Amino acid sequence: MSTRSCQGSDSVIKPLDTIPEDRKVQRTQSGFDPFEKPAGQVKRVHSENNACINAKSSSSGKESPKLRRHSSPSSPTSPKFGKTDSYEKLEKLGEGSYATVYKGKSKVNGKLVALKVIRLQEEEGTPFTAIREASLLKGLKHANIVLLHDIIHTKETLTLVFEYVHTDLCQYMDKHPGGLHPDNVRLFLFQLLRGLSYTHQRYILHRDLKPQNLLISDTGELKLADFGLARAKSVPSHTYSNEVVTLWYRPPDVLLGSTDYSTCLDMWGVGCIFVEMIQGVAAFPGMKDIQDQLERIFLVLGTPSEETWPGVHSLPHFKPDRFTVYSPKKLRQAWNKLGYVDHAEELASRFLQCFPKNRLSAQAALHHEYFSHLPPRLWELPDMSSIFTVPTVKLQSESGDSIQVCSKTNSHGKATSNSKH
Repeated sequence: MSTRSCQGSDSVIKPLDTIPEDRKVQRTQSGFDPFEKPAGQVKRVHSENNACINAKSSSSGKESPKLRRHSSPSSPTSPKFGKTDSYEKLEKLGEGSYATVYKGKSKVNGKLVALKVIRLQEEEGTPFTAIREASLLKGLKHANIVLLHDIIHTKETLTLVFEYVHTDLCQYMDKHPGGLHPDNVRLFLFQLLRGLSYTHQRYILHRDLKPQNLLISDTGELKLADFGLARAKSVPSHTYSNEVVTLWYRPPDVLLGSTDYSTCLDMWGVGCIFVEMIQGVAAFPGMKDIQDQLERIFLVLGTPSEETWPGVHSLPHFKPDRFTVYSPKKLRQAWNKLGYVDHAEELASRFLQCFPKNRLSAQAALHHEYFSHLPPRLWELPDMSSIFTVPTVKLQSESGDSIQVCSKTNSHGKATSNSKH
């Protein structure tokens, strides 16, 4: 099976933006030995809400006429897109660093929405993360990327109106501990790669992949969300913040201080999420700090050298005397359930490469043998078509020991989704 690394077209660089970088992101922490039995579950930190991530406080204000967007012509008194009073707030979903997110309902069409209300402060202006998220999502139209319906700008707030998706992969895995059904893992991973391939082909890096940022609908549709840290790769190669991906899902090159990265950054996160879906525990849940995170990675993949990772000695935080020298191990030694699923270990190993340029690209991964049991029609779908429009593609019922079932079954099972909370 032909595969290619991130050196392929997925990592081609094109000038797009020059917005300054954010400096910090939240780090989740826990204690877990990758060679322990999977009985000890690692507690994850949930997203602040089920529809869009990262939020703070809000207040409503007067509408700014210069950024108003209306729906098609209707009566003067009917609700219109682009207006604050076009949406009814139903309940608060959560708060984050700079916005508050509410579950809402559109008065225009009656559909549920997620309202991400960002407070604007005159002395600070609009947060760069909000500008970046809105500008990138306006141009991304894909079934596996959360849809931005509307933007409302007032003097005090900027509100991003998203489609409402009721849960995320983090909560889904917490509801079904011990590892997900292998067929469902395959469908979730396929959708994640499908969305990422679309963004990478448009030279956009997500930069914050983690289960909390992968929304799951009641039919099992997975959608990439929270593009607040996303970045369009630009030329000449600017330096980028290495404080980007939540610690557990951050690749070793970034942990070691590299600021020159491309789509390979996201592919490490894909590998971590893939392992977590199958095994039921986070792949590398660093408990203390970056040093601890790197030790956990090297314990499984081996401590890098110039032979295995050209240029590693030149990275700012790589000090050979600080790391124990480990030999690489088979991934199934760390996560035994990878050995129960055909081609899963090999695919995971293609993502979890310390040397960034050796990581498999999203586009190439979609054609890996791991997906060979899926219907061929999935590779022919238009961008905006869900994989569940193919009649035989449905989620399987989850159960605690489903991973032990023979993995040669495909995704043509009974339509059952137990993902509701």
